[in-house]
Amino acid sequence: MREKLDSRKLVMGNMSMHSKVVKEKVKKQEEQLSNDIRSLLVAGTSLSAASKRLQDESRSLAGERGYGQLRTLQRVFRTRQQYMVSQVHMLYPVRVAIGQAPEQELEFFNNSSNSGDSAGSKPLDHGSLTIAGIHLTVFTKMSFFTDKKEVQRSATALGYVAHVVTLIASYLQVPLRYPLRFGGSRSYIRDYAPSIEPSSSDLISSSSVSTNSRPVEFPLFLEGQDSTRAAYAVFLLNKDIEQLLNYIGGRSLGPRHVLANLKELLRIILSSEYIDTSL
Repeated sequence: MREKLDSRKLVMGNMSMHSKVVKEKVKKQEEQLSNDIRSLLVAGTSLSAASKRLQDESRSLAGERGYGQLRTLQRVFRTRQQYMVSQVHMLYPVRVAIGQAPEQELEFFNNSSNSGDSAGSKPLDHGSLTIAGIHLTVFTKMSFFTDKKEVQRSATALGYVAHVVTLIASYLQVPLRYPLRFGGSRSYIRDYAPSIEPSSSDLISSSSVSTNSRPVEFPLFLEGQDSTRAAYAVFLLNKDIEQLLNYIGGRSLGPRHVLANLKELLRIILSSEYIDTSL
């Protein structure tokens, strides 16, 4: 009986020790759980405050001083751009000429033998485009029979186009890929990586071009110039117009339609959709 009693006392002692260990463990878990609950309450409060701030910011952003204000400023900005471009359009209107037009824009790098004209120009259909009342004619070659006045008028028209493109690019804050050096009817366009060989006059400064990475200039007029370089200059000018069209979401009508592309550029900017379209 004593042995059994001692054995039971030992079992009871072990159970008592185990109970104390379990109690301590439970107490620690309760403390940890209490800390977790407090942290959760703090996090819930922070989340609620953050959610409220987010709602306030969303309401503020959607209000007059938020996104609505941004849209208003965008509309004001584009309205101002549209007004300035309309002033340019008044100075250099691009319109369809009613009646017979002598020539049209060049089909670039077209063989002069296939042009069907002894003067090396491309005939135009009725209702051709003009800028400030002047038809744009780019000759594929110069000959004895070439009308010198027509050559001067073509240079004047290209000068007008160059001026319009320069102004619109500055209003839209678009750096042109092929910068223009405006000089009226003696304007030039620059190419940093020309696709055609420079002329003999460019060979003199070829060393400075290679060392200083200076662009090659191509004339936007034919008088006293190589016809291929002049045609290439008009091609680059049309590329600048295409760049502006792409910037405002328009599409080019092709590489042979300088005035048509310019007219499309003006039409899009002067339309009501231009102001409503978000940037």
